Amino acid sequence: MRKIARAKANQMARPPSPSASVQTVLDQISEEERQEILKFVETEQAEGEVLDEAGIKRIILNFEKRSLKNREMRIKFPDSPDKFMESEVELHEVLQEMRVLSTAPDHYPLLVKLRIIPSLLELLSHDNTDITVAAIELLQELTDVDILNESEEGAEALIDSLLEQQIIALLVQNLDRLDETVKEESDGVHNTLSIIENLTELRPEVCNEAPKQGLLQWLLRRLKMKTPFDSNKLYATELLSILLQDNNGNRIALGELEGIDTLLQQLAFYKRHDPATAEEHELMENLFNSLCSALMVLQNRDRFLRGEGLQLMNLMLREKKTSRNGSLKVLDYAMSGPHGKDNCNKFVDILGLRTIFPLFMKTPKKNRRKVFSTEEHEEHVTSIIASMLRNCRGSQRQRLVSKFTENDHEKVDRLMELHFKYLEKVETLDTALDESGGNVEEDALYLKRLEGGLFTLQLVDYIIVEVCAAGPASIKQRVTQILNLRGASLKTIRHVMREYAGNLGDEGDQEWRDNEQQHILHLVDKF
Repeated sequence: MRKIARAKANQMARPPSPSASVQTVLDQISEEERQEILKFVETEQAEGEVLDEAGIKRIILNFEKRSLKNREMRIKFPDSPDKFMESEVELHEVLQEMRVLSTAPDHYPLLVKLRIIPSLLELLSHDNTDITVAAIELLQELTDVDILNESEEGAEALIDSLLEQQIIALLVQNLDRLDETVKEESDGVHNTLSIIENLTELRPEVCNEAPKQGLLQWLLRRLKMKTPFDSNKLYATELLSILLQDNNGNRIALGELEGIDTLLQQLAFYKRHDPATAEEHELMENLFNSLCSALMVLQNRDRFLRGEGLQLMNLMLREKKTSRNGSLKVLDYAMSGPHGKDNCNKFVDILGLRTIFPLFMKTPKKNRRKVFSTEEHEEHVTSIIASMLRNCRGSQRQRLVSKFTENDHEKVDRLMELHFKYLEKVETLDTALDESGGNVEEDALYLKRLEGGLFTLQLVDYIIVEVCAAGPASIKQRVTQILNLRGASLKTIRHVMREYAGNLGDEGDQEWRDNEQQHILHLVDKF
């Protein structure tokens, strides 16, 4: 793109030849191309000069001179802004000119060698926020992921230097002094978050620094701010979601910073309101994803329980707003595995069965709003019911099992309907995989089958064997009757359950997995 733009820019800059005028060239360029050219021409040096080592040294020397002059003038005349204002304007101008450096990532090692990074980062604490914002904008362009991908050596040198200078801590300290009601400073906040996102994308281990350098704390404070929806709030939720994605340390830190309560407070708004725009919908999704990630940690499940997260999710399911999909996913995370016991029992206590079973009986129609696919919806609902059967004890378990005898066993009919639906999906997939042949590893093959419907089939069949064992004999009779009608047998369900028992994944500890395996095999024998 850059080469094409330069060529076109040079073409436009040449004096008109008799054969083709500049106007003709301009007429042949689409509006989009024109914008691209303008963008590149603005960042190019005068007369389309190619940026070489000498050019870079000249730019940096100029910057260092202006920076030094500004510092001297400020020290000399601290109370007379009119005396140092000119040097400030010059420094601002040179920062704008330096944006051309981002077009030459191959020369980044030279920038590092010339010690430009410490000088730039010093400007983050400059008394004039205009200078700070310009420095942030320059750093944002230098760390742009697309540009860094053009030169591996350049990217390594620049990022090493930035991290060595504790860039995350410096950026976070500066965030607190930017006033987002001022357009330029609000853009500065956005560019700061963009720099951090660029760094996490290229160096995922940067995520580990988030709690130590105050980033996690700032993001939670930013979410709590009583401001209308804006792009910075959206960006803050996006960054939070990235930091929690695969990072247990950050999940634990979030819980200790009372982040679970913050997320629940932010989501409470969507209990009765749908997001007004696609961007706000994205913000809501980010909040739900962050909460799901946080719930992977045991301590956070207790905080979720104490913070009345179950009650909020239950209300969301009843309100039938867009937030219903996210709340279903959160409940699935909160109640799964051995650590979901307290949440499962509490969910029955707050009359959650009245909410979840209508969703089990009838998958909501997809509407114009962005919602789960039918398969995702059915997977989450069956997973929640399976978790409750696994974790509930005493009266809560009785109430759950008795649901399957209500209204002439309609829920058993629905279970069998789902069993045949997902069995067919898995059989079709197995046939396709057999035909394609190929040496696919066993684990990869199993994962493919899980994604293709086997996971939901296992959950459905687990519910079948559990309720047949725990409920009255009429449930088992109904299951056998439907299987006979469809010319199917109990063997299929037994086979699915044996395979499930052999692949329990890594949830819980070894002892829990062994007990669970024994329990499932015992249910299969009984079945």
